Amino acid sequence: MTKWMPRPDGGRPSGRSCSHTWTADPAPRGGTCAQCAARGRAPAGLLLCLTCGHVGCDDNSPGGHATAHFHSGGHPVARSLTAGQEWAWCYEDEVYLDPLPEESVPRSVPRAPESVWDYPRPPAVQEDDRLVRVECAGQVVAESRRAVRVLETSHPPVFYLPPADVRTDLLFPAVSGRTWCEWKGAARYWDVVVGDDVRARAAWSYPSPEPGYTALTRFFAFYPGSMDRCTVDGEDVTAQEGDFYGGWITSEVRGPFKGAPGTLMW
Repeated sequence: MTKWMPRPDGGRPSGRSCSHTWTADPAPRGGTCAQCAARGRAPAGLLLCLTCGHVGCDDNSPGGHATAHFHSGGHPVARSLTAGQEWAWCYEDEVYLDPLPEESVPRSVPRAPESVWDYPRPPAVQEDDRLVRVECAGQVVAESRRAVRVLETSHPPVFYLPPADVRTDLLFPAVSGRTWCEWKGAARYWDVVVGDDVRARAAWSYPSPEPGYTALTRFFAFYPGSMDRCTVDGEDVTAQEGDFYGGWITSEVRGPFKGAPGTLMW
């Protein structure tokens, strides 16, 4: 699996950044461009879509089907399948991406155990540079080292991720989509949709949080119980009990936790 980073100059004279550098390694859907094969063409080069595994010919080939795939499906990043060429192209941000060397990926220092009964109320907001990853229906929905944790008495932490590190193209406003937090303000809910797989009200955000919680503005939080897998620095997350709070339980966090039957008034 590869973590990508923009080339130092963005691959362009002006230089650009990219917001689609999540880790991805999908299995190719076929060994060549299906559209070219159907026409008896031999592609000059092939690109692999890092969202769904589609294989298409590049723009140096007659069809340019990799680019056509982006325009039809909106999947932003594809990597070269040519032997010896380790690069990817982001159609949305129009930059070349190179593999990030494994030794360049920052590693987090193990953390001391935390009791949720030491967390404050009103909740505290804390930046977290560990690698947070959310997976659903075979897709990486979010991946970030720029998370913000919300720490509240009796609750496991909730991780909020910046929109630049979230596949917002997979999020759609939920039909029943509003609640109110006495501290953070009005929350908006989102369905996570991957193809025909719909996870209703699986994520939420605060478009305009109350003072003291502006660090959460437009960040997204996910219910780990609604996703297939959530991890913090590679450790699988256990979901907080109940269908409302959405806390993330890892080995560093100590309970007991609010959310189970009989804990409503904690």
